[in-house]
Amino acid sequence: MHPDVTADLAELDTTLKTVESVLDIDELRRRIDELEHQAADPDLWNDQEHAQQVTSELSHAQGELRRVSDLRQRLDDLPVLYELAEAEEGASAVEALADADAERAALHADVEAMEVRTLLSGEYDKREALVNIRSGAGGVDAADWAQMLMRMYVRWAERHKYGVEIYDTSYAEEAGIKSATFAVKTPYAYGTLSVEMGTHRLVRISPFDNQGRRQTSFAEVEVLPVVETTDHIDIPEGDIRVDVYRSSGPGGQSVNTTDSAVRITHIPTGIVVTCQNEKSQLQNKISAMRVLQAKLLERKRQEERAQMDALKTTEGASWGNQMRSYVLHPYQMVKDLRTNYEVNNPTAVLDGEIDGFIEEGIRWRMRQGAEE
Repeated sequence: MHPDVTADLAELDTTLKTVESVLDIDELRRRIDELEHQAADPDLWNDQEHAQQVTSELSHAQGELRRVSDLRQRLDDLPVLYELAEAEEGASAVEALADADAERAALHADVEAMEVRTLLSGEYDKREALVNIRSGAGGVDAADWAQMLMRMYVRWAERHKYGVEIYDTSYAEEAGIKSATFAVKTPYAYGTLSVEMGTHRLVRISPFDNQGRRQTSFAEVEVLPVVETTDHIDIPEGDIRVDVYRSSGPGGQSVNTTDSAVRITHIPTGIVVTCQNEKSQLQNKISAMRVLQAKLLERKRQEERAQMDALKTTEGASWGNQMRSYVLHPYQMVKDLRTNYEVNNPTAVLDGEIDGFIEEGIRWRMRQGAEE
């Protein structure tokens, strides 16, 4: 093998060993055995919420072990690919060498992506994520844009085989949505998606403008950690007002024939949450309370952070409001305004291919934390 290739494989091995060390492979295997034992217990599903937590954590742990084991196997196989290429002659040797180089480049990208996952060490990073999307300035185009963003995140979750539970969708009159709330149900969803929080801007020729003019639209993405029982978010009954009403918008036969939708108003803060996805009023109330708790937890975290920031002598780096631009006209580009990471294929991005943006966002956040 060429000395440069040998050095590159050694560097890959070092990075992968760091990933394996952070993940603690032996502990990961022990945890999988423990969770498999719990999952095999026939009484597990007596508590459905706990059962879902166990199966979700088991699936995530098995996936992590499978990913890192696959990376190790591919790295072990690379020297063999280069040896086979050296044994070939003529055009076959050139083709085999190109295949080996392509696999090395792909392995680099996959190991780096796995390395980024090990940077998720924040207090709530392990949690599932609650995502709120709201249309902003831009009228009907903004409502359509909010729906496009929701589809982007749902497609991203589907690509990774993560569960998605939609709690509420408020449809706009002409097209698109005013707002939507949904959960991404996999461990570390919050740590992963939290870098997506902020204002997303779309520039395109408006499909709703009969003169074909260019339109700029905005939508806001909020990402919260799902509340767990250990969070102690106490909500006195007297602090909330619960209203029930008939669901609106697309739905099954039983969705909009009964007063099953629930709106909860938290009187001290004015926070309002709604849920109309479930068929029963009780299920909707439980889901709405979960969303309210997540919002109150985030409010508490922001207040604590504001107190910490007030103690600093210099102002830390700010997230800024507008964080990403999606341009469909006059050229094609999606650019993150914090990291300067850009892609010239908006169609793929809007179809859920956002891992590059997420990984760069996580690295950016780590750098910001180191500089503060």
